[in-house]
Amino acid sequence: MKILVTGGAGYIGTHTCVELLEKGYEVAVIDNFYNSSPKSIERVKAITGKDVKLYEGDVRDKALLEKIFTENTIDCVIHFAGLKAVGESCEKPIEYYDNNIGGTLALVDVMAKHGCKKLVFSSSATVYGDPEVLPLTEDCAIGGTTNPYGTSKLFQERILSDLYASDNGWTVILLRYFNPVGAHKSGLIGEDPQGIPNNLTPYIAKVAVGELKEVGVFGNDYPTPDGTGVRDYIHVVDLALGHVAAIENVTSSGVFVYNLGTGIGYSVLDVIHAFEKACGHKLPYAIKPRRAGDIAACYADAGKAKKELGWQAVYGIDDMCASLWKWQSMNPKGYKE
Repeated sequence: MKILVTGGAGYIGTHTCVELLEKGYEVAVIDNFYNSSPKSIERVKAITGKDVKLYEGDVRDKALLEKIFTENTIDCVIHFAGLKAVGESCEKPIEYYDNNIGGTLALVDVMAKHGCKKLVFSSSATVYGDPEVLPLTEDCAIGGTTNPYGTSKLFQERILSDLYASDNGWTVILLRYFNPVGAHKSGLIGEDPQGIPNNLTPYIAKVAVGELKEVGVFGNDYPTPDGTGVRDYIHVVDLALGHVAAIENVTSSGVFVYNLGTGIGYSVLDVIHAFEKACGHKLPYAIKPRRAGDIAACYADAGKAKKELGWQAVYGIDDMCASLWKWQSMNPKGYKE
């Protein structure tokens, strides 16, 4: 069985490629390296001892997608490709809508032409907006998103649901991630954002190695135990295994929605202190104003994924921070060395 992974050179993409290859799947990747590196695919090959067919380009490029589907018999697509920073999306909304929605439209059009109708979509807990109740189940209301990144994911979910409504031959699996962190146990692949990281844990890691001065904590006046934002952090390997479980266990047509999280909420300060434990020294941080588009708290009820996919997260926050520290220590400049 051959899987096309869009954005497969990225953080979640590479970890998913590793798990797919180790389960015996063939993998092709399309990535434009906007926020990733070709070296990550070389590392995937090194970890698994298996080959990956790599296509460099934008998922909005239909001619390239046609080439991929003509040269390969693709059985299923995992669609990661997209822009993903909440704060940046508030500054560049049109770019986010163009990239994220445009990529999905181009992809499903070419998939349909080639008779490939199984898609695992990389969605996000941001589609729930500011939660009315916690933990979040898949039945919670969606919409009321607080930033264009989340809205782009919401729109893509609706587009894919409409696609199934028009053609019941499709299998659409919407995986709503919470906050992926950590790295592969080898230390060979991990999160390597271009420029200053937008996400918390890679930022903390860069402070820990001395590359950045201090961690900015955006807001300490939220209605949470310590006033800082609370999120459900999930180990990226657990998340990757969730994609494999979705491919293996969803075999009928339809639209299927699963939360992938741990069900545990950690505050920003909790994560900083867990990382201090991993790296063995104190980390400087500074309280700053709230960031546009952020919410107070968000964590999952992942019981449906356990029941229907046989999947649940097994790694805790200490594992996440220890593996991230190993990746950062071994690769202080990411893939650039």
